[in-house]
Amino acid sequence: MNVFLWGVLPYLALASVIGGTIWRYRYDKFGWTTRSSELYESRLLRIGSPLFHYGILAVIAGHAVGLVIPQSWTDAVGITETVYHAVAGIGGLIAAVATVVGVAILIYRRRTVGPVFMATTRNDKLMYAVLVSALLAGTYITVVGMIDPHGEGVNYRETVSPWFRSVFLLNPDVTAMEAAPFRFHLHVVIGMGMFVLVPFTRLVHIFTAPIHYLFRPYIVYRSRDSRAAPGNAPARRGWAPIGVKDKDR
Repeated sequence: MNVFLWGVLPYLALASVIGGTIWRYRYDKFGWTTRSSELYESRLLRIGSPLFHYGILAVIAGHAVGLVIPQSWTDAVGITETVYHAVAGIGGLIAAVATVVGVAILIYRRRTVGPVFMATTRNDKLMYAVLVSALLAGTYITVVGMIDPHGEGVNYRETVSPWFRSVFLLNPDVTAMEAAPFRFHLHVVIGMGMFVLVPFTRLVHIFTAPIHYLFRPYIVYRSRDSRAAPGNAPARRGWAPIGVKDKDR
């Protein structure tokens, strides 16, 4: 079972993400969207959406630092384990609270606002269930680490992180992951399940960040006809032939 969970399942999840995303792009380009429901309700969305999105970005950044950067690198620059875990714990807790509160508001909005609920699919419900499970499991790990920072199994950089890096080196360190506490096992399995769902749910939009907005040309706005009096309609409609005014039509 350990060989399957930590040596086979990660590659199945990666294959699903890569293959599913390619399939979705080729055969469902018009469905590649968040299916925004802002037209139905905006008050709760203005609160929940920024909390969730900024929180999840901080969560992803924290995972990237904790899983990708080896402990030896932080030791080399003089960052002690106490300082590292204190910063990671406080920052992780803030990000977790923001994300959980944000997704709670979004789910409440989706359940209580009629048109939004009517637009919710079974696919969405499954996605929310897996996403919330991953967030709660991660929040629990963060809280346990802050309560007992020197407890057994708290230092995931000795177990989960080496395993994570070894997966991308095509030599999964099953033993390292096996030594991690059960709460990490649960969080990782749920996380892999969430990534499996990404190409087939609205989460696919994480691969379409609007980076092109930074490079698109300026939008040019034309002023009203200078011959028209302020506050009045232009002397000529935009679709009318040149030289023909409304009074001539």
